[in-house]
Amino acid sequence: MSNDITAPSVEIAPPLPPRRRRLSLGLITDQLGLIAVLALLIAGFAFTTPHFFTRDNFTTIFNQMPATVLCAVGMTYVLIIGGVDLSVGSVLGLSGGVVGVLMTGAHPQPLWIAVLAALGAGALCGLLNGLIVVTWSVPSFVVTLGMLEIARGATHWLTASRTAYIGSRAGTIADLSLGGLSLPVYIALAAVIIGQFVLSRTVFGRYMIAVGTNEEAVRLSGISTRPVKTAVFVIAGLCAAAGAVMDVSRSQASNPNAGTGLELDVIAAVVIGGTSLMGGRGSVASSLLGVAIIAVLSSGLAARGVRDETKRLITGTVIVAAVILDYYRLRFIKR
Repeated sequence: MSNDITAPSVEIAPPLPPRRRRLSLGLITDQLGLIAVLALLIAGFAFTTPHFFTRDNFTTIFNQMPATVLCAVGMTYVLIIGGVDLSVGSVLGLSGGVVGVLMTGAHPQPLWIAVLAALGAGALCGLLNGLIVVTWSVPSFVVTLGMLEIARGATHWLTASRTAYIGSRAGTIADLSLGGLSLPVYIALAAVIIGQFVLSRTVFGRYMIAVGTNEEAVRLSGISTRPVKTAVFVIAGLCAAAGAVMDVSRSQASNPNAGTGLELDVIAAVVIGGTSLMGGRGSVASSLLGVAIIAVLSSGLAARGVRDETKRLITGTVIVAAVILDYYRLRFIKR
């Protein structure tokens, strides 16, 4: 009888390729860097601005973030496929206008009907953006710039350029709170979790990254890129509409000028979060950190009495710095 003992076979997973390791390391490094930047901002304003580092101030900041966070989820997807959506602010304004008109018109509708109509308006705008981009191969920058004007004009036509004061009926969503944070904050966090899961754990998410990385290669592999790109723009429109609902519920009013310039803050937050303007790389969770950085920066500057034009100058500088940093990150990954 043989006394040899055969060791059980164990399958050892092959190590990640160098580029995959650099991508994973880059994502972790980006998020740690963003957390460090956020901590430094908070510390800086806490030491230089009275009453900044208080629970009430942070509660206010968090409760004002949901609309921007929701728009950032959709914008992250758009940038990942190599596009850009300049219409999110105007789509938010149009969707909010739909809520106001339906709830304060001659035949006032309940909140749930107004919400569904607002989401439908946002999805329709996104669908038009997507169809034009994929049908005529028009750059998304041009298409969404046109939609920015169309949606804003439609908002002023629909509302007669008047703010609709809805009252407590619209506040049903924002009035619910837990731990000082309103329900929209938790809805936005849920959207981030779902958005990150879809991006990193589903076939649709892999298709988005592939389209942004090399759309022609995806086509040659037999996968149609049109449904993917169209769906992404629809999602961006839905996210903007959801942001409008959160905004209207918080203010209990529908302002036709709501969302003006919001696209700048959203793009800044997403780019700061590490999503590449060239497509193919990004993270919804990192975009959340980018929104937090923009929100803390804006709140801190406002607390210090900085004028609006100076805040815009600083925000623009942050965007340019983030783009330059993204350039060097891409060079590191491609090595």
